This record gives sequence, structure tokens and C-alpha cells, in this order.
Amino acid sequence: MVGLPSLPQYRGAVPLFTRRPSLPAAIRTRLDLPSGDRVLVAAELTDGRWAAAARRSLYVAGPDGDVLRRPWSDVDRASLAPETSTITVNWVDGSRGELALAGPGAGPFAQTLRERVQSSVVHSEIVALPGGSEARVALRRDEDGRLVSQVIGSAGLDLADPTVAARVDAAEARVRSAAGLAV
Repeated sequence: MVGLPSLPQYRGAVPLFTRRPSLPAAIRTRLDLPSGDRVLVAAELTDGRWAAAARRSLYVAGPDGDVLRRPWSDVDRASLAPETSTITVNWVDGSRGELALAGPGAGPFAQTLRERVQSSVVHSEIVALPGGSEARVALRRDEDGRLVSQVIGSAGLDLADPTVAARVDAAEARVRSAAGLAV
């Protein structure tokens, strides 16, 4: 029998992956996830709250029991400031929110958030409006999988203006028609 080469002294397990923060059980229970939904990634926030990106919605749960739940179709866009690990979420209603992440995990959380928002968009079109402004008409999946159309514009978007309304209506008709939906 040939002798085996000498192996270096065993020094314990070497982690293959960095462990992300795990959502505490008490917070997970309060999320009251719908059947078939699950948390994809979670991150602790600097103010003691937790953010959880689930398949259907974004959750932010505070230590005192309050839970914000917004479907991905409510998110217009989000951006990560890597130097502060802060994610700014722009909602389709024009409001904004900030998620200041504590510790590691900003990158994976931001990536998952981006993927979930993009997966809700089926089709979109930019509409040029008078005065150089724009609106975006999007067809998106809501949390139940139904297709809904949205018009997202700047704060000054005036749908009472007949020219603006006509252009937005025409774009919405094209977007809905492209997906085979009634106009």
C-alpha cells in the first residue's frame, strides 16, 4: 500500500458563502405572507426595522408591530447609494422612501429589489408631452398576477389638458393592445 501524502492540519470549516442576515421569526410571522409567497432576502435597517423582499411584495416591519406592505407594481424605481448602503424607493404615487441598511447585504437586497420590480413590468412606453416633459405608460403584473396599466409622470403632469390626455390615452391603448388586452 502506498502511503498517503501528509495533509495540512484541519483548521475548521471554511465558509463558501457570506451569510446574509436572517429575518427574525417574530418579524417573519408578522409579515403574514400570502399562501405561495416567500421571503427572498431580508436586511436589518439602521433604525431597528427590517426590510424583506418577497416574491410578491416589499415589506418593512418595525419593532413595534407596524408592517408596511407594498406590491412590486407600486414601485416605480429604486436606487442604491453604496457608500451609505441606503436604498431610495420611488413609488408610483410620487412619494419616496429610504431604506438605510445596517451591516452587509445592501448589494444582494438591492439586486433582488431590482429583479422583482423588473419582473412586474410587462411592457412600457415613454410618451413625449408638450413642453418637453414625459410620461411613462406601463403594463405591469400586480401581486395576484393580473395585468394593470399605469401612467407615471412628473409632478406637473396635467391629464386634464386635452393634448396630454390624448397622447397618454393613445400610448395606453398601444401598450394594452401589445399584450392582447382590451383597450
